[in-house]
Amino acid sequence: MSSTPSSNGLEQGLKPRHVTMLSIAGVIGAGLFVGSGHAIAAAGPAVLLAYAAAGMLVVLVMRMLGEMAVASPDTGSFSTYADRAIGHWAGFTIGWLYWWFWVLVIPLEANAAATILHAWFPGVDIWAFALVITLLLTVTNLFSVKNYGEFEFWFALLKVVAIIGFIILGVLAIFGFLPGSQVSGVSHLFDTQGFLPNGMGAVLGAILTTMFSFMGTEIVTIAAAESKNPGKQISKATNSVIWRIGLFYLVSIFIVVALVPWNDPVLASLGSYQTVLERMGIPNAKMIVDIVVLVAVTSCLNSALYTSSRMLFSLGKRGDAPAVATRTNNSGTPYWAVMLSTGAAFLATFANYVAPAAVFEFLLASSGAIALLVYLVIAFSQLRMRKQRVARGEQIAFSMWLFPGLTYAVIIFIVAALTIMGFQDAHRVEILATGLLSLCVVAAGMFVARRRKLQGTGAVVLN
Repeated sequence: MSSTPSSNGLEQGLKPRHVTMLSIAGVIGAGLFVGSGHAIAAAGPAVLLAYAAAGMLVVLVMRMLGEMAVASPDTGSFSTYADRAIGHWAGFTIGWLYWWFWVLVIPLEANAAATILHAWFPGVDIWAFALVITLLLTVTNLFSVKNYGEFEFWFALLKVVAIIGFIILGVLAIFGFLPGSQVSGVSHLFDTQGFLPNGMGAVLGAILTTMFSFMGTEIVTIAAAESKNPGKQISKATNSVIWRIGLFYLVSIFIVVALVPWNDPVLASLGSYQTVLERMGIPNAKMIVDIVVLVAVTSCLNSALYTSSRMLFSLGKRGDAPAVATRTNNSGTPYWAVMLSTGAAFLATFANYVAPAAVFEFLLASSGAIALLVYLVIAFSQLRMRKQRVARGEQIAFSMWLFPGLTYAVIIFIVAALTIMGFQDAHRVEILATGLLSLCVVAAGMFVARRRKLQGTGAVVLN
């Protein structure tokens, strides 16, 4: 029995367990298992402050997004709300920037997964593995949203089991109950140049780095639009974001910095999880982490295909993308949007091979600050949409805490973070690239809007 279509023409094929598991593990990527080692090496044990600050920002942003999404579930999510609350240019710009972000994620994650597989099967080229993985997931996304939900359910379950297993082993090691472990206790939190070895400047830099690790939390508001009773699913997912970030990030990173000295060079080279597991004496630690990372990057690739296609579909529905992107098959899947997003990802990969390295690096850097721009747009949209809803006398069933104070605080924090990035050598290219890309998208948006207005005027004259 097929699922009923939603109001936007997409299939309501995602089951509650799909949305629940997506919301739980959507924030868990390779950045946690591997990339966290670089953040620890930069900030020391005080990286916990960076993760806590970035996590709090995400919690507040998700609460604001949840308020809008519960009231009006939409597969365009924050892009649609920006269109309504701020203006067409804002929805157009952030929608296309977000699509661009996930299109670039597709080849990056495919390459990461292919690199792991190539190490296991050196006779097969990396590009061949990347091509097969991308095509396989593209095909599964073409048929039905249930395929995406089912794949993501099992990917997410494996990631959650891996982290919970790591935390259990870590707690046993800390208290000295793990036989064969070379590490125990929490002395490394303070015994290597203190808790804050490189000062608050390093912590601030780590906040900017870790913030991008949480990109993907908002996907649940996009996916919930293709489930039954989306408002209930979104409110559940938003309410659970606090313990998800606390358990998966703060607890697991605490275990890493407690058991391994922050300045151990192995942390950045091998990754935090593998380093700790090897010190615990866990056999085949590298193989275990490789499998988990392979699952994580494949999951992220799967989500990137899904998210980019749905955002393109939403842009098409609003007349801001080619109309072909709105076409759906019998199962309610926007198949052209899926293929166009995958095609753009292949073009990005091709550009990596034929264009000078600096060109692709510049394009890649443009995705760096998009997370902060998305959060900023969500905050402004919620601020204006709440005032519009109150003026209409609407009841706010799911609301942002301490409105409008916390909303303004988030806006100030993000603007300050973007400003600081502009003055730091490590992040200046990201701001420049994102700024130039944003200007191009805004210019294109104004052109499209003017063309639509002229067409509308012409239609009136002809009538």
